[in-house]
Amino acid sequence: MGTRSFEGKSPSLGKANFIDPSAQVIGDVTLGDECSVWPCAVIRGDMHSIRIGDRVSVQDNSVLHITHDSTFYPGGFSLQIGDDVTIAHQAMLHGCTIGSRVMIGMQAMVMDGAIIDDDVILAGGSLVSPGKHLESGFLYRGRPAEKVRPLTEKEKAFLVYVAGNYVRLKDRYLAQDSSSG
Repeated sequence: MGTRSFEGKSPSLGKANFIDPSAQVIGDVTLGDECSVWPCAVIRGDMHSIRIGDRVSVQDNSVLHITHDSTFYPGGFSLQIGDDVTIAHQAMLHGCTIGSRVMIGMQAMVMDGAIIDDDVILAGGSLVSPGKHLESGFLYRGRPAEKVRPLTEKEKAFLVYVAGNYVRLKDRYLAQDSSSG
């Protein structure tokens, strides 16, 4: 499993997590239960903390990092992620706060101090600028990300479905790994 300590801080893992051997989870990182970290993803809590809730998938080649405390950023920015969050392939989350039941699209980027409330879809390729706040219940897209329209009830249900789908997929990987080892 691709976890390692940094300066005496080790990742804390919840129950039934899957971390691909090619992924890296480093330092002051807490993963909730039923999470999955897919090939070549990096979650690096080396200079601040990263807290990830339950049923979060961090997909291939995503990068999750923080902003350290400095005179330029007093207190820095930790990375906080709620429950039932899907972080699609090649997304980058940096020192931001993500609520629950959120989908971060492929190659989307969320920058320092940005806040995404619960029940949000951020379209692929979007950029959330530093300090921007995305309100609950909407689809956002663009560079910079702009509010497009309210989410439908079907889309809100999809946020929970897709998080659960990745839980089921990681369970298949865990079952395969236990039967082959």
